[in-house]
Amino acid sequence: MLIDVFLDLIFDQLVKHSKGFFFLAVEMFGLLFFVLMAHTAYGDVSYSFPEETKRGSVIGNIAKDVGLDVNRLSSGNARIDTEGNRKRYCAINLNTGELIVAERIDREGLCGKKASCVIKQELVLENPLELHRFILNIEDINDNSPTFKQTLINFEIRESADKASRYLLDEAHDADIGMNAVQSYKLDSNAHFLLNVVTRENGRKYGELVLDKELDREKQKEVTLILTAVDGGTPPTSGTVAIHITVLDANDNAPVFSQAVYKVSLPESVLAIA
Repeated sequence: MLIDVFLDLIFDQLVKHSKGFFFLAVEMFGLLFFVLMAHTAYGDVSYSFPEETKRGSVIGNIAKDVGLDVNRLSSGNARIDTEGNRKRYCAINLNTGELIVAERIDREGLCGKKASCVIKQELVLENPLELHRFILNIEDINDNSPTFKQTLINFEIRESADKASRYLLDEAHDADIGMNAVQSYKLDSNAHFLLNVVTRENGRKYGELVLDKELDREKQKEVTLILTAVDGGTPPTSGTVAIHITVLDANDNAPVFSQAVYKVSLPESVLAIA
């Protein structure tokens, strides 16, 4: 990286020159100041491309964009460094000045759920030292589907539950961001429940089961539903989870005899039992 280049140049100065220590120190300080200033100054050049772009794909021409003669690339041993990272996400074609993708880039692995994913890069040339800073903006693609933590959600609901009762559902998660994240939920058609979708302040969404028609255990002891989470990608992807509802009994039925009057005839010889 930059410090390695700086140390190499200092070593060359010590070997090639026989100046006094004071003058050499002044020269090295000036060189260090130049390096630090170059290190903190960001250029206006940036390149945007989707994550998972194939290795070898051209993403721009850095020589043209910073005004370099292409011959300077070879004479200056041009290379691309990544700030704070030894991993090289792009390389330079010394004959053309084109930047090419050198490494598979997974935006979610690199930046997680951040709104922007930026990789700071440096074009380094030697003899003399020359630095050009540029940025890679990694765009999200819809390469992840919504998923639920569980494969089955269980509820026990008493048949006496009031209409409009609500039951919180697990939130689906999607590693993508923006429109490629979860945008909606759907509940399959059924006789008892509706789906209410709630949006949090941070934009994330979750669902609630809403009881629309009273349950009756005597008619149906269990209810099975399918909840689907859908993202906003093109094309959209989805994930599902099953909802199993056990209907609990309520004391909503009084004992009933099969007939209103029962008649029994007993012979007078039947003995009373104390």
